[in-house]
Amino acid sequence: MERTLYHGSQIILEKPEYGKGARNNDYGRGFYCTEEIEPAREWACAKQTNGYVNQYKLNLEGLQVLNLNNGKYNILNWLALLAANRTYWQNGSIAEEGKRYLKEHFLLDISEYDVIIGYRADDSYFSFAQDFVAGVISLQKLSEAMRLGKLGEQIVLKSPQAFEKIQYVKSEPVDMQAYYIKKMERERAARKEYRMSKRQKADLNELFILDIMREGMENGDPRLF
Repeated sequence: MERTLYHGSQIILEKPEYGKGARNNDYGRGFYCTEEIEPAREWACAKQTNGYVNQYKLNLEGLQVLNLNNGKYNILNWLALLAANRTYWQNGSIAEEGKRYLKEHFLLDISEYDVIIGYRADDSYFSFAQDFVAGVISLQKLSEAMRLGKLGEQIVLKSPQAFEKIQYVKSEPVDMQAYYIKKMERERAARKEYRMSKRQKADLNELFILDIMREGMENGDPRLF
């Protein structure tokens, strides 16, 4: 199976290299792409400069793919990966205990996978995840919040085998004047909707991080879906 991928960057990147990139990205070090060109254009201008969208073809044949959005997993598996890789989190006893519990009970072993598919956590959306781990919002509110900005999926190349299967197609310039503004407007709209959602009263059946820890919930618990 072949997929068309886009990567927003400040540079034209004809040959992505294995082992590059920051360790503290959502899924650790890897090459982060999307199948949607508009978010890639926004990311090309994330530092308030003009950039480029690089287009690639990825042949998935023979690769081990972990799709966190296929229904087998829940949002806590994604959160556990964030807790393991992202370095900045709110302080506080509930948040610390929440991160520890997520990593102990929901962290997946991704070492055997070549490609990971899952949510993208822009910085503003990462704050929604922090609110959940700190006990501020419920699991249900977090799930709603992650849909507000229409972030879609990101596809991350993690292994040397995956990098061998990606082929550069072309690049196009992206105007910061248009796409940095689009990025900020989308994030502002999502934060506004999120604030409105937080003001709504929680249903008695909604799950908070303390409920999950007290009940000793694990992967596969039907209450988490």
